[in-house]
Amino acid sequence: MSGNVFDELKERGFIAQVSDEAAVRKMLGGKPVTFYVGFDSTATSLHAGSLVPIMAMVHLRRAGHRAIAVVGGGTTMVGDPSGKSEMRQMLDEETILAQGRTLQIQLARYLRFDGAGAIAVDNADWLLPLNYIQFLRDIGRHFSVNRMLATEAYKLRLEKGLSFIEFNYQLLQAYDYLTLFRQYGCTLQMGGDDQWGNILAGVDLIRRIEGATVEALTFPLLTTASGAKMGKTAQGAVWLDSEQFSPYDFYQYWINVDDRDVGRFLRLFTLLPLEEIKELAALKDSKINEAKRVLAFEATKITHGEKAADEAKAAAGAAFLNGTANGKSGAGGDITMLPTTAIARARLEAGISPAELFTEVGLTPSRREAKRLIEQGGLSVNEERIGSLERLLTIKDIGPEGMLLKAGKKKIHRVVVS
Repeated sequence: MSGNVFDELKERGFIAQVSDEAAVRKMLGGKPVTFYVGFDSTATSLHAGSLVPIMAMVHLRRAGHRAIAVVGGGTTMVGDPSGKSEMRQMLDEETILAQGRTLQIQLARYLRFDGAGAIAVDNADWLLPLNYIQFLRDIGRHFSVNRMLATEAYKLRLEKGLSFIEFNYQLLQAYDYLTLFRQYGCTLQMGGDDQWGNILAGVDLIRRIEGATVEALTFPLLTTASGAKMGKTAQGAVWLDSEQFSPYDFYQYWINVDDRDVGRFLRLFTLLPLEEIKELAALKDSKINEAKRVLAFEATKITHGEKAADEAKAAAGAAFLNGTANGKSGAGGDITMLPTTAIARARLEAGISPAELFTEVGLTPSRREAKRLIEQGGLSVNEERIGSLERLLTIKDIGPEGMLLKAGKKKIHRVVVS
């Protein structure tokens, strides 16, 4: 990568706030810098919104800097109040640590933990053994309650109630930064913009205790052009785990983004050169679909690998570019790559209501919504519109390659006989 990676991040839209822009630009343009981003272990998978910090880490790693991915086995036990209107659900220690190990495996796909250019650590290793009284004497005395309450994360929660355990979160995150500074020489912490107050607390703690200057950088909290939260669909989160959200569905998520988001998402979620992205983002009308296909392929390749991206592209080609009839695809794709559910022959021979089957395979969030779509002509089987609520889907609808269910123009699922 030529030039300064800070400029690359800025042009791609990764930067919201910086503690000292000139200083951070200088440090990222010089000798290798050790930086970190934290990921709390609140679920068994990260989601598409997590790709913003992950991709920023990838850019810095490619530029020769050292990445530390911190899995929050310790901080998750407290719960981060940032951006939350209510207290997080408390998880038990075993669940948190197991989820943390899963996240480390997931992050390794992007960052390639080799012990040199990138490492993964769990803050449970230094937070769980802490002596509470000693921690308050050594760390807590450096924090002003007035200043903490003035941060956005706490101001939002004060309206609905802030628990004492959550109030400690900022101290723990600041202590993470201090620990990583001492153990690894980490001098840059990055995170979402809702983390700004917590990250600055760490910067200040290191200055007070070590007399050293370290830096902070935050990423914008993304919403789509329609105002929806990045990485969310009507059915839920766009998980990065292929078992929870298939590579095909992941590919389709990017294919279906708003035209207004294509250029921005190409800059954030692919590694394509900016000049190429500029040309793709300039496409208008129906030609913008080509840019969406590039976005979907590149984003899927980064998360699930090139083979999965090729298969998702082939499945999308079969389902949408060439048309389907009676379970057979056109000449340009392979419908066996589509998300597929096996249904027992006995159920199909008896007949299944479309509302039941479409909901079961995840094309509609509920039977009520499925019935509404049927009344509006929005559901089809093998490219034929379902015109009645009384219509049953049976074994006769299964063609040589299965039965194709479609909700609207973009959501499709294949059903086969188990």
